[in-house]
Amino acid sequence: MNFGFFRVACSSPDIVVAGCKSNEKQIIESVKKAESLGVNLLVMPELCVTSSTCQDLFLQNSLLEKAISSVLSIVESTRKTSVLFVIGCLIQYENSLYNCAVWIHSGKILAIVPKVNVPTFAEHNDARYFVTAKNISKNSFIKLSGYSDLIPFGTDILLSYDDVKIGTEFFDDLAGIKNTSVELSQNGALIIAGLAANNEIIGRTSLRKNLVQSQSAKLCCGYLFANANKGESTTNLIFSGQNLIAENGTVLCESELYSDGFIISDIDIERLQNQRKRMNSYFSATKTSFRIIETEKNIKKKKFITTKIYRDISPYPFIPSDKNLLDVRCNEIIMMLSHALAKRIKHTKTTCAVLGLSGGLDSTLALLITNEAFKLCSLDTEDIIAITMPCFGTTDRTYKNACSMAKSMGVTLKEISIEQSVLQHFEDIGQDENNHDVTYENAQARERTQILMDVANQCGGLVIGTGDMSELALGWATYNGDHMSMYGVNSSVPKTLVRHLVAWFADKIKGPLSDVLKDILATPVSPELLPPKDGVISQCTEELVGPYDLHDFFLYYTVRWGFTKEKIKFLAYHAFDFQQREKGNATLFTKDKIDKWIEVFYRRFYSQQFKRSCLPDGVKIGSVGLSPRGDFLMPSDAVLE
Repeated sequence: MNFGFFRVACSSPDIVVAGCKSNEKQIIESVKKAESLGVNLLVMPELCVTSSTCQDLFLQNSLLEKAISSVLSIVESTRKTSVLFVIGCLIQYENSLYNCAVWIHSGKILAIVPKVNVPTFAEHNDARYFVTAKNISKNSFIKLSGYSDLIPFGTDILLSYDDVKIGTEFFDDLAGIKNTSVELSQNGALIIAGLAANNEIIGRTSLRKNLVQSQSAKLCCGYLFANANKGESTTNLIFSGQNLIAENGTVLCESELYSDGFIISDIDIERLQNQRKRMNSYFSATKTSFRIIETEKNIKKKKFITTKIYRDISPYPFIPSDKNLLDVRCNEIIMMLSHALAKRIKHTKTTCAVLGLSGGLDSTLALLITNEAFKLCSLDTEDIIAITMPCFGTTDRTYKNACSMAKSMGVTLKEISIEQSVLQHFEDIGQDENNHDVTYENAQARERTQILMDVANQCGGLVIGTGDMSELALGWATYNGDHMSMYGVNSSVPKTLVRHLVAWFADKIKGPLSDVLKDILATPVSPELLPPKDGVISQCTEELVGPYDLHDFFLYYTVRWGFTKEKIKFLAYHAFDFQQREKGNATLFTKDKIDKWIEVFYRRFYSQQFKRSCLPDGVKIGSVGLSPRGDFLMPSDAVLE
């Protein structure tokens, strides 16, 4: 493994019905293809040695003998490969036939796992030929004719490749009431190899996908699903070769129907392990006795190819890539934010809200959400008091946008210049107004917060905080300035998502307000605390603390998955460089830039926890949150060495 990745593949060879010799060649070709791509684990369909549609030919001794002969030939032909792979074959054990998964690695049959749920319905009357594995004793072994070693046989088996435990499940076991994969996962299986020979009828493709996707989420595992291909088709049945690789509820890749069925991906084992740490109540269930079958230890480990990773690494983990899903997600988030604020308004019995309106993205989103909350509470939006407080760094562009937005929304706009009060404060504390240091900047932020709090006292209202989660992560807030409010409506919204939420409003709203929102979206992110140059913003946040595209990426993988700095850099290299050069849908960053800004992120993230330890309330909307009341608990004085 490299950074916790485990390379897997599914293949559905274009086999021939009852043609064991032809099928043998197809299977060997699939294994060699997987070997050339650095695959660790390859899953092939149920009964792929013979095909699953042999019907009463299964009862012919000649087919059984040919099948076993082909299995042994496959074992010998793949002796020099390091791929762990599983194929489906009928096996005779104590005078009964079993539908089995045969596990092979570097010239050795490691284990044979028989199917549990044997269907009796008309399409696949498996019970006519095969018996269930329910009655097989634990710790059983089988002897195959022509093979020297005793082979572990039964359902009490887990495979282990490089310490990654792998379980076996047939589709009829997955689709049954009691899934075998549940017990496998509870006993440590991080990957489930799913073998299937499930024919097509209308609607079944989506059913299989939903089952695999939901099972991988339920069990927090990787699920490899290999289904029989079109070569199986005969008489009344058609097969499509639908193959799927899912991880923790996400389908990483899916084969094109009626194609060669070969798909490849990299399962993030570390991600699954970290998620299971959070699910200890589920996995603390009573464990049963399983045999752990190790792969050959003398096989040279594959080198992970770092220039090619077989999975999508989104540069924007908080943003759905699908435009339709993004629209749905934005609507969902806006509903959550506005209803959460409405609850606080109702609880406090207030009829007034106060917020500072700068003409930037964060305060724009806060005002839009407050407006929605007032509508939910049937309150007059004129009782939303938006205060613009120009000072040394305010530009005409942001000032005019703030005023235009407030007027277009019908809220009460107040303009209170803080320049004189800040200058008086400088005189009181002996601060040179020409010294543009941190005191110069923070005095403005604290003066604005004082005004907001006092105006809220005057009207009996709530001060609505405007800071977002990305700023909280970096500590990019003035302590007891914009850091403080009575309710932080944006506190769990990352900066990259703020932009999309404002854009959602801009698309839904018609008229002048939409134009204002679009101009706000085009304005550089800035606290506007330093004097402008020639009327233009001189203080760009992302030039000072780094690009929010990168910081949100670092934040997601640090808090949500607990990855190391080196792994996060590795992911960022691919998300913002290798893949995106092909896709062209993200800002590109060199490795040097990524290395530079990740150091800034970690330094600020650790040193600024004390600001997050005393945050006001704010609703959690996603899997990443920084609230000290349960979302993210971190000591204020921790160090990262």
